[in-house]
Amino acid sequence: MAGKKIGFVGLGIMGTPMAGHLIKAGHELYLHTIGSVPQELTSAGGKACASSKEVAERAEIIITMVPDTPDVAKALFADNGVAAGLSKGKTVIDMSSISPVETKEFAKRIEALGCDYLDAPVSGGDVGAKNATLSIMCGGKPEVFERVKPVLEAMGKNITLVGGSGDGQTCKVANQIVVALTINAVAEGLLFAARAGADPAKVRQALLGGLATSRILEILGDRMVKRTFDPGFRIALHQKDLNLALGAAKSLGLALPATSTAQQLFSACVAHGGAAWDHSGMVRALEKLSNFEIGQKAN
Repeated sequence: MAGKKIGFVGLGIMGTPMAGHLIKAGHELYLHTIGSVPQELTSAGGKACASSKEVAERAEIIITMVPDTPDVAKALFADNGVAAGLSKGKTVIDMSSISPVETKEFAKRIEALGCDYLDAPVSGGDVGAKNATLSIMCGGKPEVFERVKPVLEAMGKNITLVGGSGDGQTCKVANQIVVALTINAVAEGLLFAARAGADPAKVRQALLGGLATSRILEILGDRMVKRTFDPGFRIALHQKDLNLALGAAKSLGLALPATSTAQQLFSACVAHGGAAWDHSGMVRALEKLSNFEIGQKAN
């Protein structure tokens, strides 16, 4: 595929490596973020822009990758936002994890300007972003998805059109429920093993070969054992996603008791100063409840 002019707004832990892969794939990148654009991207050929508006003026496809729903609204619709720099025929792809309801409204506003909109949140964390192995869950028109899929393939491996606008975000909320509950399960399993006197690192290795295996056990279980809780994916962001899940569940009349428990464990971490811990740090809340840490010698 011939290189495209792509704008990228939001260059944090996830956005920086994602933009880097697009540059490596031969695309021309126009970049904007809070603070300064990382030097590794400008050194690779990316062009720093003064605003999201400038990004949209110079690019044909504009990607946003920011923390929360209000951040996307600001990136798109502030005075110097993406919408102010759009012209007909351009495409906006939001890869943030935000409200499905608000996403549908954002899509309508962008489409009213004669442009296309795709919601395309991701799963795979910082490891997936660095290795270009993200799972990408898309909502939007099939023809738009097919047109931009080659761009998405530079950043991920499992790329699925789930349905219409907002359905990608709904899929991501479901993903975050499964991830949170699996973190809880891995943390409880490793904590139990350690307290019972077994080596949690060896228990984890054994579990990787059986039915209990998962990417959470592989990556986040390793962080629990090694006590490496630098993000990664911040607990505060996972809390935001579970708030979306629990709020939607209430409006739908659904009971999600395990999701509520996972959210409370995250809240306990935040109460102990852990809002910026990697979400594998959920284990610390369980350790506080049990007065025992993985890695500690059992009595």
